[in-house]
Amino acid sequence: MEKQKQPLLSIAKREALPWYKNWLIRGGAILLALVFCGIITMLLTGLNPVEVFRTLFYGAFGTNRKIWVTAQNLAILLGISLAVTPAFKMRFWNIGAEGQVLIGSLACAACMITLGDKIPNGLLILISLLASLLAGALWGFLPAFFKAHWETNETLFTLMMNYIAMQLAAYFIIVWEVPKGSGKIGVINQSTNAGWLPVIGGQRYLLTILVIAILTGVMYIYLQYSKHGYEISVVGESHRTASYAGIKVTRVIIRTMVLSGAICGMVGMLLVSATDHTLTTTLVDGRGFTAVMVSWLAKFNPIGMIFTSLLLVVLERGATEISSVFSLNHSFADILTGIILFFIIGSDFFVNYTVHFRKNRKEGK
Repeated sequence: MEKQKQPLLSIAKREALPWYKNWLIRGGAILLALVFCGIITMLLTGLNPVEVFRTLFYGAFGTNRKIWVTAQNLAILLGISLAVTPAFKMRFWNIGAEGQVLIGSLACAACMITLGDKIPNGLLILISLLASLLAGALWGFLPAFFKAHWETNETLFTLMMNYIAMQLAAYFIIVWEVPKGSGKIGVINQSTNAGWLPVIGGQRYLLTILVIAILTGVMYIYLQYSKHGYEISVVGESHRTASYAGIKVTRVIIRTMVLSGAICGMVGMLLVSATDHTLTTTLVDGRGFTAVMVSWLAKFNPIGMIFTSLLLVVLERGATEISSVFSLNHSFADILTGIILFFIIGSDFFVNYTVHFRKNRKEGK
């Protein structure tokens, strides 16, 4: 009887790898990506790949100012990633961080513009913070409430909320525009600095970085060691199991999304009150969507998100520097970024699965 032919290769799910093997696989993927990018660079441009990569890192860390800007961009991206992580861990697909941050920015700007010359600065900052938290929380509450009670599609709901926030911001920018007809509001309260968060140590980005650093530690403890973090994990595994264990799934869904939206609102306040001091419809700059990738690549681990966010920020800033220094189309720099991200995402397969090749055996053995 003819034996059944074995497939050339088979794929099996791995058991959980030790953390160091996990990062070794990911590190190896990054090295392979850099080698591949070097080959592509030589073939398409004739440039020295070493110079290209040196320029990439110079774009992120080349001067003291570049380092601070990189750190600030890292903090903002990390803050948004921390915000969406509890929802993702609960398997609630919150794609609305872009709108949640923007609506928080709008709430903060509204307080600064309407109350800037009427109340003391400390009280104005407190009111701006509360308004931003509440606005972001509302943008998180609405899709959670409908999902919890009527099983609506949270992906579409949160995505549509982004557009509502954008149009609201566009409307009020026209209402507040200075000068009229310019389509922008400029620097808010530039002459009085009303509502501006204080500058620490002469560095305007330092306060934002410190706030996000504290938030990272708090979120790690919240997700890993708190009762709420445990409930989020159980609900993410199975709603039925959570209900059987006595967990009120509806309450957990709404509470978690309110928290997610509130943190996004706080990040929006930091953008307006601490760093940019203005409001535009592109203020968040797509980081609400990038945060989705950061959270997933780090496996919902707040500490891992620090390194993932740093990698993406360095690639983004380095790509801009490459385009400028070598007078290349920005699309080429985006190609290099895409290749590196492709290798990193692909490495996730080898972290979770192992590939076995068929062994040739002689008959009779």
